[in-house]
Amino acid sequence: NRFFKLSRSKVESYIQCKRCFYLDRALSLTQPPSFPFNLNSAVDNLLKNEFDYYRNLKEPHPYIIQLGLNAIPFQHANLDKWRNNNTGVSYDNEKLRFHLFGAVDDLWIDMDSNELIVVDYKATSKKSEITLDADWQMGYKRQMEFYQYLLRKNGFKVSDRAYFVYCNGIRNKEMFNEKLEFKMSLIPYTGDDGWIENILSEIHFLLNQYKIPNYNESCDYCKY
Repeated sequence: NRFFKLSRSKVESYIQCKRCFYLDRALSLTQPPSFPFNLNSAVDNLLKNEFDYYRNLKEPHPYIIQLGLNAIPFQHANLDKWRNNNTGVSYDNEKLRFHLFGAVDDLWIDMDSNELIVVDYKATSKKSEITLDADWQMGYKRQMEFYQYLLRKNGFKVSDRAYFVYCNGIRNKEMFNEKLEFKMSLIPYTGDDGWIENILSEIHFLLNQYKIPNYNESCDYCKY
């Protein structure tokens, strides 16, 4: 009766490299952990605190007003659980015996449609304007869609439209003065979670065979 745990990031790992995914999930040969992005985590925490302030007031954050949305941060008893990396929003797929989960940054609720809006915080520092056009940012888009999928499987009405709250650290100040300033970008993204069921079936098939997938020339870990 046990379910196989499969996080949002592990599904993304499968998409990036089937060999590395199989070595990790089937044979417990995990990749070395990435370096912790402590500044990004600090920005995440501060944004969560800020949105929680307006959540408790049941009022829209100024960013929501700026977008012209009739929405407020969503209040729910499970919000802390949904934000926790070890639990997240979860769903048990009975057919495949997968326990699926992923931790959201934030949720807003559209007061007109009663749909949830998935929100993700991102932090970077670059001179150019922030977009979602780079190939590597496809993972960000799939991340949003996976959260939308999980929430729908939990019975919530979820908008296809999601938002990235993107914080771009300003580099060209004359002095640091113990302060890092950001230019904020609010980037909409229209998600489509139609790919997820097929990918989950592929993962199930792979995990139930005893053959390591071929070497992947485009994977840095395989090259190493």
